[in-house]
Amino acid sequence: MSTARQRHTKGRRNRRRSQIRLLAPQLVVCNHCKAMKISHFVCGRCGYYGTTEVIDTLAKLTKKERKKKEKEQAARAEAESQARQGEEIVPAHKAPQL
Repeated sequence: MSTARQRHTKGRRNRRRSQIRLLAPQLVVCNHCKAMKISHFVCGRCGYYGTTEVIDTLAKLTKKERKKKEKEQAARAEAESQARQGEEIVPAHKAPQL
């Protein structure tokens, strides 16, 4: 006959179960399109991983959708360039006048 198994205490059982849980995904901002993405994953919106294009997101679109997407990207790039030109560099020792 075999011997009975040793029981574990409630605390030991609960400490083991404390590690069994769902974790929230670690989201970061994509460097290319500024969308939220999971850290260390390719961006699903633009297909970039860091500074490298890994997936061509325009290839799987129809001609009409591709043209629309390219137009959106051009408009976003134009808006960013205008925002950079419109920024004024204010020295740290001078307060802005109201």
